[in-house]
Amino acid sequence: MTLKEAQETVDRWINTVGVRYYGELTNTAILMEETGEVARLMARLYGEQSFKTPEAAAAAPGELADELADVLFVLICLANQTGTDLTAALERNLAKKTTRDRERHRDNPKLR
Repeated sequence: MTLKEAQETVDRWINTVGVRYYGELTNTAILMEETGEVARLMARLYGEQSFKTPEAAAAAPGELADELADVLFVLICLANQTGTDLTAALERNLAKKTTRDRERHRDNPKLR
């Protein structure tokens, strides 16, 4: 699925199953909530925090995928609501980073 197809699919879902988009500020708050859920899992999967139970640890990789998808879904909602073409935005962003950071990362000894 391309970004354009994802934006169209989410829009169709919102307008049929979801009834309507939440307001932009509500979706921004939901995006922060979902991002926090990703952070919680990352701290336990890759950081020093531990899971409360072995069962929670076993389920975590699937949960991470689901939480990342939640972040993407809400991000797409915000893009749709604000008239942002994510394909064009990502292309512009990569071009900017390529120009700005052409030498920066290659010359960074911390990345070797």
